[in-house]
Amino acid sequence: MLKIITYNSAVAIEQNSLQNIHRAIALGNFDGVHLGHQEVIKPILKDNMAKNLVPALVTFIPHPQEFFSGQTKKLLTPIKEKAQILDKLGIQELILLPFDRELANLTPLEFVKEVLLEKIKANFVSVGEDFCFGYKRQGKAKDLQSLANQYQIEVNITPEQHFLVNQQNIRISSSYIRQSLSEGKVELAKDMLGRNYQIQGKVVEGQKLGRELGFPTANLKIPPEKYLPKQGVYGVKVDIPQQKTYDLSAVMNVGKRPTVGGENIIVEVHLLNWQGDLYGQDLVIKLVNFIRPEKKFTSLDELKNQITLDCQLCL
Repeated sequence: MLKIITYNSAVAIEQNSLQNIHRAIALGNFDGVHLGHQEVIKPILKDNMAKNLVPALVTFIPHPQEFFSGQTKKLLTPIKEKAQILDKLGIQELILLPFDRELANLTPLEFVKEVLLEKIKANFVSVGEDFCFGYKRQGKAKDLQSLANQYQIEVNITPEQHFLVNQQNIRISSSYIRQSLSEGKVELAKDMLGRNYQIQGKVVEGQKLGRELGFPTANLKIPPEKYLPKQGVYGVKVDIPQQKTYDLSAVMNVGKRPTVGGENIIVEVHLLNWQGDLYGQDLVIKLVNFIRPEKKFTSLDELKNQITLDCQLCL
């Protein structure tokens, strides 16, 4: 079972050192844990278990871009979701490094010595070819390799070609995945992620307008930091882990529901050919395809007819 460790106090660091754990780590932001990220992760799993090194992923909170810009950054994979994905990959620890002024001001050498060596006890580090670190991003991947070798820390650098979709000239990146989702291109996002883009949330009580129309919906409470795709209607598959029910066909709407005077963006899903009480349950929504943009209809009957057509496309 994956453990989440946050280094936010001297106590946590001291407890870690007492455990005398040594690690093989993948280092970076890893938002999305896309196919490129997975190539960076593979080397910490290969052979290092035999060396008795704990495979761990080390990332930063908040995202460095959020720290420097002062603007909240929406995430493809909030911490809970990221941990679930990493657990399936075989990672044993998710280590969160608070990104603050002190960390940002460390020189590349100080970062290697104080963070990687003393705090994390890394014996092996894997990064992407474009990895930067230290004050004003002065350190590059090759610098990390050179500095870490001084402390007998082996560094793997994953080449740029591993960040291409099917070895084509489409570079996988978290920002390109966000762009694809913002345009409703969920199939392209899937190609880069290696899985359907997911939205996880707890079912909460809504206004029951869908039920009045004959299409009851589950309204989801989504983590506020979760990145949502383009507003509109999607064909999706739904997992209900608590009921051990998976891949249910459904229609999802992301938007403000302008026909009924909605003002806030909500996520609601209508499960096809399924009945049951979902209140309080956690759902996993997997985006399959974008059906249409959100639209304001002239009447509820027109909206109902359109929902019927949307559902037929997902059967």
